[in-house]
Amino acid sequence: MGEIVKFYNEGGWGMHLISACLVASIGITIERIKVLYMDSSENKDALLRGINERIMRGDTQGAIAFLKSQKKGPLARILEAGLMKANRPDKEIQAALDQASLREVPTIEKNTGFLAVLSNAATLAALLGTISGLIATFSAVSGKDMSAADKAQKLSAGISEAMHCTAYGLGTAVPVLVIYAVLQAKTQHVLEAINESVVAEINFVLESRAAKGGQAA
Repeated sequence: MGEIVKFYNEGGWGMHLISACLVASIGITIERIKVLYMDSSENKDALLRGINERIMRGDTQGAIAFLKSQKKGPLARILEAGLMKANRPDKEIQAALDQASLREVPTIEKNTGFLAVLSNAATLAALLGTISGLIATFSAVSGKDMSAADKAQKLSAGISEAMHCTAYGLGTAVPVLVIYAVLQAKTQHVLEAINESVVAEINFVLESRAAKGGQAA
């Protein structure tokens, strides 16, 4: 623990900026993991298979009840909104699905992009701290009223500040950037599942109506 504190203190004021980026990144990561891996964790195929079986039997209310019995994620809420309008014209079904999607999608997409910004900010803060340490180093070398021992001490402190700040900044920026890439990929996966399911639900309803129309004829 003492070594960590020593490492942090030797990095200078730039370490505080990097730490702020790190804390913000951790908070956003936890929130995104909850939303993307817990709240949005749904079995798309099982949901579509369940509602398709009921819709093709003409049991729209059964399909709605089936969705209500499943985990309440964004996909289930969107599909339920469409099924509530299953007996209405096609445009109303599409409008209900679009409205539900517009309500759910921003929650899935928000905040993830901030991780890329914070990763860049940590890198720039590290660069700033490095430059500050180098300035202190050059000032020590050019000092005329300082003894050789003082110059050596200032030179060592300046180089130490620059290197520690660089290491801490890159050590923060690289993992945050990797986490951003993983969460962004998961976000796209969830959105693709929603888009595919919305199209599938509309097809289910249209096929059901076509089948009913054929039987009536």
